[in-house]
Amino acid sequence: MVRVCAVEREMENQIHQMEKERYSNVEQSDCSVKFEVYGKALLDKKVASNGNCGRLYLPGDWVGHRVKIIRID
Repeated sequence: MVRVCAVEREMENQIHQMEKERYSNVEQSDCSVKFEVYGKALLDKKVASNGNCGRLYLPGDWVGHRVKIIRID
């Protein structure tokens, strides 16, 4: 049981590292891209610092719904 948990944890760490590398390439791009998105509501907010991550609060009635985040600057 302990061995399985360690293997799962290592796999999660590898997946996290791959995602981090993939998204770091996106952030380094200087060009802008046009997105066309259809949705129900739009919020314009500033991301707050949260340790090594960013934090964004959304309305409680959005819980359980899908959202898309687009960095504009």
